[in-house]
Amino acid sequence: MIKNSVSSSSLRLINWYYPEQLCSVFCRTALPSIQPSIQWWFDVKEVDFLFAFLQFFTTQTASSLPPVCEPLTSRGDEEYADLNWDDLGYGLVPTDYMYIMKSSENEKFSVGELNRFGNIELSPAAGVLNYAQGLFEGLKAYRKEDGRLLLFRPEMNAMRMRMGAERMCMISPSVEQFVDAVKQTVLANKRWVPPPGKGSLYLRPLLIGSGAMLGLAPASEYTFIIYASPVGTYFKEGLAPINLFVEDEFHRATDGGAGGVKSISNYAPVLKAQGQAKSKGFTDVLFLDSKTKKHLEEVSSCNIFILKGKTISTPATAGTILPGVTRKSIIDLARDCGYQVEERLIPVEELMEADEVFCTGTAVVVAPVGSITYKGKRVEFRTGVGSVSQELYSTLTGIQMGVIEDKMGWTVEID
Repeated sequence: MIKNSVSSSSLRLINWYYPEQLCSVFCRTALPSIQPSIQWWFDVKEVDFLFAFLQFFTTQTASSLPPVCEPLTSRGDEEYADLNWDDLGYGLVPTDYMYIMKSSENEKFSVGELNRFGNIELSPAAGVLNYAQGLFEGLKAYRKEDGRLLLFRPEMNAMRMRMGAERMCMISPSVEQFVDAVKQTVLANKRWVPPPGKGSLYLRPLLIGSGAMLGLAPASEYTFIIYASPVGTYFKEGLAPINLFVEDEFHRATDGGAGGVKSISNYAPVLKAQGQAKSKGFTDVLFLDSKTKKHLEEVSSCNIFILKGKTISTPATAGTILPGVTRKSIIDLARDCGYQVEERLIPVEELMEADEVFCTGTAVVVAPVGSITYKGKRVEFRTGVGSVSQELYSTLTGIQMGVIEDKMGWTVEID
């Protein structure tokens, strides 16, 4: 449901979205009471006039305004937002609404609500700010040719968040709550879902320790948020092959750590290595295991696959590698297409001898790797028309966008 009452936390939103209505209502209802009440005017001069104005408004006139979260103009007939859909990148484009839900005292999440997209209030002592007690997910909504909207395996993201919450000692929404919240967020931002073939609506569910604390301990309260942004391709190369640098000094995750869950603490540590690689002209970084520095792990934010002959291999998820939803889907599709798929330790030397290399992830979907550079040696790989990565990309995106029959039962239509 959309929040339609005016609370103290939403006063700033009212002042921002309804300046004209505020002045009109104030002049119509407040001014008549000022003249016969000299004391009221003195009170106004004693306190800040704006404060008194807003106080009067919230106690006497809130009911005369439309709900705070309703758009200023009717958008019922507006199919798409005013956006250049042919020039979508992967930057944040603020949409209309976000979803917010908080955990209750009995360690369950209460019913959430849609709010206007905007900043949130958070104590400086919140667990997420002090001890990085936070998780996030990423999934997409697509528009079919007939206008219907599709999600891709949202229950997988929900289950992964619950797995991560258990590792990070957090309270998590149920799978049903997660999926329902995602659906509500998409429908509320329907006009921001790109036209068919122009991109997707990226959804970012967040689970954060919002309770205030000083000592190291699980937070006393958790907040679940979903916001959305229309997106195009992730890498600046678009669908062109990317070029990776194998990093053997910095590491993304270690044995026994939280590399196998989508913790917010896993991402900032890659920025230094990623920045150095990009400054040298590379697209991204491929990390090795921290113990031996000999085996493949992940690219900064996606899984890695190699192809040799009819065998596709990817590093096994053994605690340091995120079990990606796209990764799992590609494994299933590849097997269905007749490829042998192995999840195992992959020596970096084997990578350099592969026929093809590609990355997978919600953001990148399937990204072909054009070259790998390791210890000064650059090796190029097969890409483009006729490549296995192109075949898998076309099949997966066809299912996601509803142009190929979903025999796997992966897509979820939003009513």
